[in-house]
Amino acid sequence: MRVWKKKIIIPQEEMYGEHFNIPQPDEQVFISWFEGGEVFRSGCCWHRGKGKVFYFRPGHEAFPVYYQPEIQKVIINAVKWAAPTDAPEVVYGNTVPVVPFVSHMEGKTIQGLHEKK
Repeated sequence: MRVWKKKIIIPQEEMYGEHFNIPQPDEQVFISWFEGGEVFRSGCCWHRGKGKVFYFRPGHEAFPVYYQPEIQKVIINAVKWAAPTDAPEVVYGNTVPVVPFVSHMEGKTIQGLHEKK
């Protein structure tokens, strides 16, 4: 786990606070701190299957936060981090089931199911 001492200051922002009902991140990248002492997990990373998920909460779009160069740099880095790398080829179509399917109805019929009434 890397620990950075650098911080990003956002001059005007809407306050978000915990409890934030999300799965435990694989890596916590950012924690927002507000003047009242509230904190919020605002940068979280997860690995899911062959993919990666990055959650980032720099602030509300009503404020000019997305024009800040530091915020744009975080978004660019997140896209690069989450981009697929060296993933196996994806195969589309019907594949052979891992476990053979055996119907409990095999050899049985339902009389009258499709008859008009």
